[in-house]
This record gives sequence, structure tokens and C-alpha cells, in this order.
Amino acid sequence: MPNLLDIFDKFIHADWFNTMLGVVIICAITFVVARITVAFMLRVLNKTSLLPSSSIFINLVRIVVWVIGICCVLSMCFNVNISAMITGLGVVGIAVSLGFQDTLSNLIGGLTVSVSRTVEPGDNIRMGPSGVTGVVQDVTWRYTSIKDSSGTITNIPNSLMTSTAVCKLSPLNEISIPLVVTTNSERLTATAHHIEDAAEKAVARVSKLKKRPSVSFSSISDYGFKGSLSFTIAEASKASSATDAAIRAVAPYVHNHLIEEAMGDLTGQKLTDATGSLVPVKDEEGASSN
Repeated sequence: MPNLLDIFDKFIHADWFNTMLGVVIICAITFVVARITVAFMLRVLNKTSLLPSSSIFINLVRIVVWVIGICCVLSMCFNVNISAMITGLGVVGIAVSLGFQDTLSNLIGGLTVSVSRTVEPGDNIRMGPSGVTGVVQDVTWRYTSIKDSSGTITNIPNSLMTSTAVCKLSPLNEISIPLVVTTNSERLTATAHHIEDAAEKAVARVSKLKKRPSVSFSSISDYGFKGSLSFTIAEASKASSATDAAIRAVAPYVHNHLIEEAMGDLTGQKLTDATGSLVPVKDEEGASSN
């Protein structure tokens, strides 16, 4: 029994045991500090508008905490002179940076687009005149991930984000549908109201509306009155379905003869003849309506 105690005592007081125990303790403390710091950064990024909620900031904070923890391990457990090591790494760092030039350019590019708020998660963008179009999912230390309307995620190197023209588009939940109305100018306002009501009922069955449909006209052409139907839905993922529902609902109201038939059914009067002039409709006894 005494021999076992002696062996255990020698094991406990061995230099390598103390060293490993110190490494484990410092790494555990570093792990806890990293978790707390990351959680704090997430709360700050979600609440503040100074910086976007990109994961590049979270990853940088995590790296900084672990670098400090490793320096503590080297200094306290292995008696490494950190100052001398950093000085020596200065020369080595130049050679390493040449080998990791693309990685460094992507890291700097990610920081640039994030700090300058060129793009941030949730932005609907288009890369170049005819490049990738979609919603920014995240900006990491190497690439920016973009999700298009079909659900495909494309990873764009951050260095390209700073060297390529980036066009910010309207959010996906803000929908604008161009249209041409061929009704008479006297009934243009009434037609617009019909279009708005029909679109509101149709879109409401697909997604909750944040802004009800509204019609605005911008020009007159040989084909009719050019304008757009605009509305905002709550769920951006249902933008395609909402657009389809709205187009199907307003289709009967953008052509002259259809709107006349719809309004004639309500008033009991045929509004125009083939030449576009107002004509009365005879009642069941053959009398003309005024």
C-alpha cells in the first residue's frame, strides 16, 4: 500500500503532469471565454446597426481569443518567450503571406465589404451586369454566400466582391409587377381600384401582406396606360407564388373588353360598343336603360 502511494505521489509531482494539467486548465478557460465572447458579440451585432451580423466578425473574435489562450499556454506551461517568438515570426510571416496571398485578399475583402456595409446578410444583390443574382446569406472570412430564387447557394470569393460591380436590388418581399391597362381614361381610377382589390384577395391567400397592393401609372403608350402593381409580403420565400397569384387575379382587369363586361354585370349596362362609345342595354321588357 505505501508503495502505491509513493508511485501516485511521484506521478502527481512529475513535471509533465503539471505541464499537461496547466495546458488543460488554460484551454478550458479559453474555451469558456471564447463561448462567452462569441455570445456577447452575437447579441451586439443583432442589436446594433453599426455592423452587419456577418459571421466574419464572430470568427475573428474567436480566433483572437484562442490566439491569446495559446500564447498563455506557451508562456506559462512551456516557458516560451512570446516577444521573441513574435519577432521571429515577423520574418517568417512575410514568406507565409506570399503563400496565402489569396486567403489574405479574401479576408481583407470580407472585412472591407462588411465594415463598409457594401453587402450584408439579407441584401438582394446582382454581381455585375449579368452575374449571380440572389440574397446574401453570410459573409465569411473567405467567401460571400448568395442564395438565388431556385434555392441554389453560390459562394463568391470576397476578393471579387471588392473588385466587381455589385448592384443592390429591392428586397424579395417587395414585389412590383409591370402592367398595361387598356381601359378608357374616364374609368382608369376605377380600374386601378379593381386591380388592387383583386390582387389583395389573391395574395392574402398566399402570404400575409405587410403593404397592400397599390397601382401607379407612369406613362401612356400606343398599347395603353403603363404602370405597376406594387405590394409587400411578409414571407420573402413566397415571392414567386405571390407574384403568380397577383398576375392571375388582375389579368381580367387589364384588357378593355373584360373590364367592361365585369362592370357591366354589376351595373346592368353595357358600357361601350365596338367603337368604344357608351350604349344602353335593353331590359327584359325591351326598354332602354338610362
